[in-house]
Amino acid sequence: MILPIVAYGSPILRKVCDEIDKDHPKLDELIANMWETMYNSNGVGLAAPQVNAPVRLFLIDSEQIFENQEEDEKGEYPDEPGFKGVFINAHIIDLKGDEWAYNEGCLSIPKIREDVYRNEELTIEFEDEHFNLHTKTFNGITARVILHEFDHIEGKLFIDYLKPLKRKLLKRKLDDISRGKIKVDYRMVFPK
Repeated sequence: MILPIVAYGSPILRKVCDEIDKDHPKLDELIANMWETMYNSNGVGLAAPQVNAPVRLFLIDSEQIFENQEEDEKGEYPDEPGFKGVFINAHIIDLKGDEWAYNEGCLSIPKIREDVYRNEELTIEFEDEHFNLHTKTFNGITARVILHEFDHIEGKLFIDYLKPLKRKLLKRKLDDISRGKIKVDYRMVFPK
C-alpha cells in the first residue's frame, strides 16, 4: 500500500526515533509499504518517520541511480552497482574521507534541492529485515543516501546542513510546503 509522505514542518521529522525488535507490530507490512511508497515517489531512500512511523528503520536502493545514469556519468562513483537494503536500529560507527558536495533533495521537502557536504565513506552497524546484525562500510553515492536516511531517524534534515543565509532564502518555500501549498505527483500529509 502506498503511504503518504510526511511533509516538512511535521514534528515527527524532528524526533530521534526509537529502536525496535522483531516483535514490532506489522513490521513486514510496514517495510513492504515503504518500498512501494519509495518507488511510487521516485525516491532512492525512505525513512520510517517520513511515513509517520517514529522507529529506527530506513531503506535505500542506490542501484537505481546507476541503472539510470547517463553515459557521461558512468564511472563517476566508486560504489557501482550500488546497494539495495533495509536498515533497522542503525548506528554509525565511523565516518572517513573528505566531505564532498552533492545536490540533495528529499521527498518530505519537495522541489528544493541544495548542495550538501558529506563524508566519502561510512561504517554503519545495522540489522536487516530478518534482524541479522551487520557492520558494513559504504562509500560514494550509496554512503550519501545512507547518511541522508540515517539523519531522518536522528531527527535531522538535509536543509540543516545549509548556511543560515541559504536557509533564510528558502524560508518562504519551506513555509509553503508545511502549509500544503505545493503540488507533487505523490501523496503527502501536511502538519495540522
